[in-house]
Amino acid sequence: MAAAYSDFAAVYDELMDATPYEEWRDRIVKLIQKYGVSKPQRNAEDELTSEKNLVLDLGCGTGTLTELLYEQGYDMVGVDNSEAMLGIAMEKRMKTGSDILYIQQDMRELSLYSTVGTVISVCDSLNYILEQEELKTVFELVNNYLFPGGIFIFDFNTDYKYREVIGDTVIAENREDCSFIWENYYDEEGHINEYDLTLFLQREGELFERVTETHFQRGYTPEEITALLLKAGMELVEMRDADTDGEITKTSQRVYVVAREHAKEIG
Repeated sequence: MAAAYSDFAAVYDELMDATPYEEWRDRIVKLIQKYGVSKPQRNAEDELTSEKNLVLDLGCGTGTLTELLYEQGYDMVGVDNSEAMLGIAMEKRMKTGSDILYIQQDMRELSLYSTVGTVISVCDSLNYILEQEELKTVFELVNNYLFPGGIFIFDFNTDYKYREVIGDTVIAENREDCSFIWENYYDEEGHINEYDLTLFLQREGELFERVTETHFQRGYTPEEITALLLKAGMELVEMRDADTDGEITKTSQRVYVVAREHAKEIG
């Protein structure tokens, strides 16, 4: 059985072709403009200003959103734990000629060379952190590396979504050069959703290879996320339903959050 996002990386973009990356980009840009300190300018002469304008994509995957934000003028850094996903991101960088910096790191051990003005993490990347204490560690690290007044924009799938919507369901899809079966199993006691992904990848001619990956994600409640942010020293700025852009309800499936760096002073 392959590690998460190894064989899946090769077909990730194809299977995620309906993902509204442009909408996510537009939302992130608006939130940075409304709450943040980063400006879409590169190569600023002032070193401190340059750090302020850096945007970190935490859990960047294959770099699709990272590239879209780079096109908007932001100086981008991408961090991901999957070597295979980053390999595809760097292939995109070669094609576009962007100078995005990609780093392979576990977000629970984030280590940067400077502060950044904005951190983003979307497409439920944070749901892969299965323990609340480890998620608090991630929040603490983000707070540590944010420029004074910088913001953290992220989303998460709720416990409700795993428990009531996708838990214990099977999703299958057939494409021309690949197919997949996605089986979900939800553990209510641990709030953990296990999904077993079976891929059928076309290799040569009519031959297909069968590979499997197992992924684990934890469902969080808005209350849990709020508490962990505060414990990590961050300031909650905004929390809304990601699908309706309205107030959070008991049936919200995905939530997006804006949190602000706290307790740093400009030297």
